[in-house]
Amino acid sequence: MSDHSEHILKAVNEIRDLIRLMAEPQVAARDQRWREELTNIVGRSVPKQKSVLLMDGNHTQTAIRQKSGMNAGHLSTLVKKLSQSNLLVGEARQPKLAISIPSNFFENNGNK
Repeated sequence: MSDHSEHILKAVNEIRDLIRLMAEPQVAARDQRWREELTNIVGRSVPKQKSVLLMDGNHTQTAIRQKSGMNAGHLSTLVKKLSQSNLLVGEARQPKLAISIPSNFFENNGNK
């Protein structure tokens, strides 16, 4: 990729991040019910919170387990509960949240 293309891609990514930041209050209002359900399922468990933040469709359950430190059985149960609540899309092997949440979502008990 040329330097010019890399510069443009970096600028576009910065614009995307700013738009996401500005849109977060509207997204939170739209997804309030789903975010409350997610908070109820995950609770205050730090490994569960880390696991959910890794559920972007790019990580397998094995990778999520390794990065979050969560027990394989507990992760499987979490994925099942999220799936039953329609909070996941795609396949359970590489779970992806059906809603978007900011990286600091669990820092404020899901109220952000």
